[in-house]
Amino acid sequence: MQATRFVSAGNHALTCQIQCLAKGFSDLLKRSPSQMLWIVLAISLVASLTSFACADDFPPELVLFKQYGDKPIFTAAGSGTWEVKIRERGWIHLDPKADGSDPANPRYRLWYTGYNGVTEGVKHLGYATSKDGVSWTRLQATPIYDQHWVEDMIVLPHKNVWHMFAEGKDDLAQLLTSPDGIKWHREGQLDVRKKNGMPIEPGPYGTPTVWLENGVWHLFYERNDLGIWLATTQDLKVWTNVSDDPVIRPGQGIHDRDMVAMNQIVKYKGRYYAYYHGSARGEAKSLWTTNVAVSDDLQTWHKYSNNPILPRELNRSSGIIIADGDKFRLYTMHPEVWLHVAP
Repeated sequence: MQATRFVSAGNHALTCQIQCLAKGFSDLLKRSPSQMLWIVLAISLVASLTSFACADDFPPELVLFKQYGDKPIFTAAGSGTWEVKIRERGWIHLDPKADGSDPANPRYRLWYTGYNGVTEGVKHLGYATSKDGVSWTRLQATPIYDQHWVEDMIVLPHKNVWHMFAEGKDDLAQLLTSPDGIKWHREGQLDVRKKNGMPIEPGPYGTPTVWLENGVWHLFYERNDLGIWLATTQDLKVWTNVSDDPVIRPGQGIHDRDMVAMNQIVKYKGRYYAYYHGSARGEAKSLWTTNVAVSDDLQTWHKYSNNPILPRELNRSSGIIIADGDKFRLYTMHPEVWLHVAP
């Protein structure tokens, strides 16, 4: 319990933002003889409070990373194989209790999407393991699952069952389950409803990102990258929107001006951090970025004021972080896996 705090956790980001602006307002007032100018500027700045949070809301270990090495740590097998290219978000799971000596209980697991390199090509599921999270060994030279289209996945172990939430064909979210992370069974397409219980409008709902807490499954999904919505369930059968409006919208800057999609939720020191990717339409070259937002309730989010956390020109997205002792690693996945570590 933080007895010295005078605001609720839900108001922490707003309080921090006001503190960040207060000095600027004071300095501006001293320099400007025009009270009206100060008021206009103040209104403009306060109106933006809901879109960003100050850097103090984001511990450096969650947002400051440098590239590891001079090449990606995992790439597609290439021409002549089933995975000419890889794409979208893959997923890495770390078992801190495993030392990597038992092939049946690897320390690091990587699930990824491979395909024949043609945009319309069917996307299949690949699998690799690692002792150190840097050097990877594929389980086999073929997909571990090829009965259905699978891409852009997140994998959560729960009650001795691996749950994979992924996009299927036409960017429709689906659930697969497995007893061992290798042999998968498709449970079916996710049934997502509006807040009033009616089905959401037909169309894509992809990049499923799931957070499980206190028996409630939280599903973050995007629709044509136009925003990120939140739905919940307790039975994994029917997911109901918390709101029919997005909980995160595009528009902080050119790095997420028109498109956003969530990749991961992390709970750290009592707060939730969302890693999401964003981009802008109409640019000469489409560049995707890795960004962070913070929340105290999974519904109201404030974007990191220094987004993106990697240079935009690197075009690295579908990022997730993995605990590495008291630090974190950042892996970006699309269209190859790069590792970033604490500076």
